[in-house]
Amino acid sequence: MTWLAPLRELDSGQRHTVLASFLGWTLDAFDFFLLVFVLGNIAADFHVHKTEVSVAILLTLAARPLGALLFGRLADRYGRRPVLMVDVLLFSALELACAFAPSLTVLLLLRFAFGIAMGGEWGIGASLALESVPVKARGLVSGLLQSGYPCGYFLGAIAYWVVFDVFGLGWRAMFVVGVLPALLVLYVRNKVPESPVWKAGRAGRQHRSMWVSMQGQWKRLLYMMLLMMAFNMFSHGSQDMYPTFLQSQLHLSVGAVTILTMLLNAGAIVGGLGFGTWSERIGRRRAMIVAALLALPCIPLWTYGGALVLLGLGAFLIQVMVQGAWGVVPAFLNELSPDEVRGTLPGFAYQLGNLLAASTATAQSWLAEQHGGNYALVMASWMAGVALLLALLAWLGPEVRGIGFGEAGS
Repeated sequence: MTWLAPLRELDSGQRHTVLASFLGWTLDAFDFFLLVFVLGNIAADFHVHKTEVSVAILLTLAARPLGALLFGRLADRYGRRPVLMVDVLLFSALELACAFAPSLTVLLLLRFAFGIAMGGEWGIGASLALESVPVKARGLVSGLLQSGYPCGYFLGAIAYWVVFDVFGLGWRAMFVVGVLPALLVLYVRNKVPESPVWKAGRAGRQHRSMWVSMQGQWKRLLYMMLLMMAFNMFSHGSQDMYPTFLQSQLHLSVGAVTILTMLLNAGAIVGGLGFGTWSERIGRRRAMIVAALLALPCIPLWTYGGALVLLGLGAFLIQVMVQGAWGVVPAFLNELSPDEVRGTLPGFAYQLGNLLAASTATAQSWLAEQHGGNYALVMASWMAGVALLLALLAWLGPEVRGIGFGEAGS
């Protein structure tokens, strides 16, 4: 397949770097989505309402900007590779700790801490990979990296099926499984080289504060933050409450929920790779706009398909578009960022957008309660409005496809 040609041209070190960055985001997302599947079980165990447990999602998303800023600054100063390893170990350990939470309050605190660690991974992994590959490979690698997110959701669905249906275990066992990403550190340590752009810039660059480095860039950060707010409302609006919608409103079995979630994430992988690669030809902004607008006709089938086959088709198609738009994001944000803050700025902007969109799941849950548990109505309306907002913001932004990264990236 000709669209895979850029990957075949990578050397061994570049391939290991791309794979490690992909796996990092996959396993980070896997740990995040484990909570989504057991939200109702946790509520029942702690004798609280689902909306109260959904605050854990809000806290995780709200904490991620702190992690992006903290770990991003460390990565800009000490290198992408060592900071990535520390970050992966930290979010894995915190995920395991959630299995032993004695109360909802403790669980909420742990999910906030997990959010700090989760917030660091995306920016570091994306900058490490995109600084290491040729310019012409960025679109495909961007889509591949972002496809790690639905892959993590996909693995979470499998874990949910195995833990609950096959072994009949409870929600705590899901978080025990979440310690597995720690093994990625061994691979990064043995196979992944440091970013050539960071190494080249380290010799001739004095370390400066974030504020000094960002001079003249604040308007760009504001734009990136608002764009990522819309993006996160788009993805979390279509994903976080989806299992709850299937379980609570449609009363589907564990097996059916797993199948639909797997179809949803299969569509996301196809979309991320397809639109990420396509953005090399038509431009980053245009690819995002097309994907966002094509989500609109998919919404009725996704929420009101009725039959399992039609619901599955709707889930697949809408995520082709949602994650298709997202597949362009790693390349777009990294191309918008100066060399000396590339470990920080893309991830920080992404996670600030997350902060602004952090109440998505809680808002959808509350709105559904106000409409008699009608998640379909709430999610469909939400996605239609956000798709239009995202298309508008992408249209207003700059086009920077193919800009050089330092000496090694140019």
